[in-house]
Amino acid sequence: MGISASACARPGPNPPGDPAIVLTPLIARYGLLAILLGAGLEGEAVVVSGGVLARKGILPFWGVAAAAAVGSLAVDQFWFFAGRSLRDRAWVRRLTERAAFARALGLLERHSTLFILAFRFIYGLRTASPVAIGTSRVPARRFVVLNALSAAAWGPAMTWVGYRLGGVVGPLWDRIRASSWPAALILLLVGVAILIGVRRHLAGRREPTPRRR
Repeated sequence: MGISASACARPGPNPPGDPAIVLTPLIARYGLLAILLGAGLEGEAVVVSGGVLARKGILPFWGVAAAAAVGSLAVDQFWFFAGRSLRDRAWVRRLTERAAFARALGLLERHSTLFILAFRFIYGLRTASPVAIGTSRVPARRFVVLNALSAAAWGPAMTWVGYRLGGVVGPLWDRIRASSWPAALILLLVGVAILIGVRRHLAGRREPTPRRR
């Protein structure tokens, strides 16, 4: 990938009185925790944003990648456990009634190993897939190993996407940051919110609407 940890982790100089002098250490301290939690909840949008921050030297590239991988792995293990042991709970049953669940089962039956490795890269199947796998006969140990391998690839891949994107939006970021560092953070948060909203909207369109009688 050609990205050194030292290059990614070294922030640029800040002018005297810049709010970044106070905010950057806070982001560097708690940013990876946010990536860890966000990777499992909203996935790509949060990790890509972490990659953008890595490009700016605010967070370390491999720290973002590791946090993304661990967060994704932990949440998918939880959903697998829910499908295996909590399938009678109402909130799990609602997941099994979605079109994505049926699609995930179909792909699992045809290409089980490849699907377990790839489901987190398939749009619209992120949550339903580990639940579907949990309801199947796939051994728990096999899922843990394949899920870990997949997460180890997904974390750096999504971080790299954000890192490259940071090179595109970098000039705009620097211009806004020069005038107001809080405005730059707000812009980033708005961008994440837009990505999440679009993602949920498209996922909702995939769900079949119930027929009226």
